[in-house]
Amino acid sequence: QVQLVESGGGLVQPGGSLRLSCVGSNLSFSLYDMSWYRQAPGKERESIARISSTGGITNYFDSVKGRFTITRANAKHTVYLQMNSLNPEDTAVYYCNAHWAVANLNFWGKGTQVTVSS
Repeated sequence: QVQLVESGGGLVQPGGSLRLSCVGSNLSFSLYDMSWYRQAPGKERESIARISSTGGITNYFDSVKGRFTITRANAKHTVYLQMNSLNPEDTAVYYCNAHWAVANLNFWGKGTQVTVSS
């Protein structure tokens, strides 16, 4: 059974930083594009960062450009999201997603809560 497990969330003050991690198991991790999504209370889930299977291509949602960085370590089956200059609007549950378009496979983690508050 494929599993994606996020960690690293928590409570942080405005202007602070957090690093999220997502570890994948029981999948050919290096074949999947990996993404981070978030869902704030009362809002739809939105894609905020994506990294290609080899790590050569990254894309970011406009509101996080310049503040968040997505990276991956295929040997560790892990994708990271470094989040800097956090503000209260970043408060949400953050989800990891694995997508392999050729095989039409898509998996989600259960999420980790990030709260930005003073």
